[in-house]
Amino acid sequence: MKISELSRRSGVSIPTIKYYLRDGLLPPGRATAANQADYGEEHLRRLRLVRTLVGVRRLPVGAVKEILGAVTEQDGDLHQIFGIVTDARPVTQQQKQARERERQEAGEETGGVTDARELVAAMGWEVHSGTAAIRSLGEVLDALSDMDSGIDWRSLLPYARLADRISELDVQQMEGVSGVLELAERAVLVSVLLEPALLAMRRLAQEDKSARLFGGGSEEGEEE
Repeated sequence: MKISELSRRSGVSIPTIKYYLRDGLLPPGRATAANQADYGEEHLRRLRLVRTLVGVRRLPVGAVKEILGAVTEQDGDLHQIFGIVTDARPVTQQQKQARERERQEAGEETGGVTDARELVAAMGWEVHSGTAAIRSLGEVLDALSDMDSGIDWRSLLPYARLADRISELDVQQMEGVSGVLELAERAVLVSVLLEPALLAMRRLAQEDKSARLFGGGSEEGEEE
């Protein structure tokens, strides 16, 4: 397909596609003339992946380039590809996590992080000790403790059990997928696109339960 069709099918403008080509985010197409090239389905798939990581995940182009390079190096290792994509964070968060890693290396692990490890152990989850999610959960537990909320890691176990079930559904979405880009694309679908959908559904359910419990009326009102 020509670059115009690639743009139309991907929803990415031609100038942006050319920028991605220059920066190495998108491999060059097959040259058909001096200033023309032909692009295939792999280009379309990769472009959609880049668009999601940049536009939805809000990652800088440099970080996306590193992620795509790391994904390609995994050569079909689904577990590694899933981990690379789901652990991607914006630069500001990466910097924050880097500072937290430095604190951990200095032996200054927070109480929240220690509690997060307790929760992981109680759930029997096999995860890397330095995974970013443990630090993120630890920050939340530290904040809950600072607020004297009365909510500790044990209080989160019912939520953890729900998360465990959701993760099973997530992994099922990866079954039957082959090819590095296809695997990365599906991992993005699960981690980037379904995550806000889950949050939206939770908000809808909260509104419903609040109305039932506290007697809030609907905006439309009752028919007479």
